[in-house]
Amino acid sequence: MYDAILTQYVTWRNDKTLGGIDECISRVQKIDPNFVMGHVISTGLELVGTGSSVLLNERLASAVRRTMELAEIQNLTPREKLHVSAVEMFSKGCLPKACDLWEEILLEHPTDLLALKFAHDSYFYMGYQVQMRDSVARVLPHWKPSMPLYSYLKGLYSFGLLETRLYDQAEKVAKEGLALNPGDAWSVHSMAHVHEMRAEIDKGLKFMEDTEKNWNACDMLACHNYWHWALYFIEKGEYESALGIYDGQVATRCLSSGAMLDTVDACSLLYRLGLEGVAVKERSRELMRVTESHTEDHALIFNDLHFLMTSLGAGEEGATRQLLESLREQAETPGVNHQLQLAKDLALPMCQALMEYDQGNYGQAVELLRPIRYRFCQIGGSDAQRDLLSQLLIHAAMKSESHQRLARCLLAERDAARPNSPLTDRLIQRANALHA
Repeated sequence: MYDAILTQYVTWRNDKTLGGIDECISRVQKIDPNFVMGHVISTGLELVGTGSSVLLNERLASAVRRTMELAEIQNLTPREKLHVSAVEMFSKGCLPKACDLWEEILLEHPTDLLALKFAHDSYFYMGYQVQMRDSVARVLPHWKPSMPLYSYLKGLYSFGLLETRLYDQAEKVAKEGLALNPGDAWSVHSMAHVHEMRAEIDKGLKFMEDTEKNWNACDMLACHNYWHWALYFIEKGEYESALGIYDGQVATRCLSSGAMLDTVDACSLLYRLGLEGVAVKERSRELMRVTESHTEDHALIFNDLHFLMTSLGAGEEGATRQLLESLREQAETPGVNHQLQLAKDLALPMCQALMEYDQGNYGQAVELLRPIRYRFCQIGGSDAQRDLLSQLLIHAAMKSESHQRLARCLLAERDAARPNSPLTDRLIQRANALHA
């Protein structure tokens, strides 16, 4: 059952014949309530899912304590002890320390896929792009194609390569993964990113359409792959097609699963469409059914920003105020929590910029975002996801009379980094018209 849980986690697919991850976790706990690695994987998955926080969820906090208690009374191996300590560190928000512990495991046990995957996800949450790439590169020589789940390492490595702008290598490795296993949704996802970052919009659309049948049953990642599909349509200015994917896939899956990845994807799509002038208020209000209960979680700064986008889009002042006040309070809390360390000098200015833009104070939004624009990566996520903040800065500069020159400079920079982007071309035309 432990192996079944890990396999489903790596493949992004709940196996219905096993009852999915949740049922497998229940069976592990029933068969052996004191199995420490059973607690490590079940509690670790809930923590890494970032849909809850030990600050507010006593059941989750108790699960972490139980894992630690069992570790103290059992004769564990050094590797098991490191796994327990890593989960404890993650639960406290000490993500860099948790990754150090998982990497220590991988030095001696390079085929420990749980340590590799937990570290990979955590690096992603922190925006540690180079570490995310190199963590997989270090263990790959120890794997053989005959080993179970080998092909999925290709997708993991490809993603690290593309997030460090090595797009040709990322494409090559992702294709190797798909040649071994066409159903690898993470390699598909990596290819979607490559086409996005190169502004290969038509190639991206064709790729997603041609491969859809291979990945749409991977229920834990399918929503995100549809999100990428919708981004291509937004790039082309085909907003109705993007809304069709939002309504038919992203929103449906998000409202059904409540999974955090699905939720932030839905928040992001609506906000991007809103920047393009599409009316999304009613959809944002519907999405609040999912996001409102997470207003005070503060599991990740990345999540908080997306929840705020939705409460602003829905015009829900109460939820907006509640999120900001609780975030300010958390930012003043002493400790070594990685996320809270970022809150004061990064998250709060970002949140305030979203507020200012929403209120029409475009110049103030620019003044808040411009000094920290090269630190956007620290909130975690991918380049494609964080691009929303760069777009926000450009829109704010274009709408601010005192920042027109900055807007044109930002667009020239964007055009150089990602040539032939239809979205950039539209913004350049709009900026030139304003200047004229």
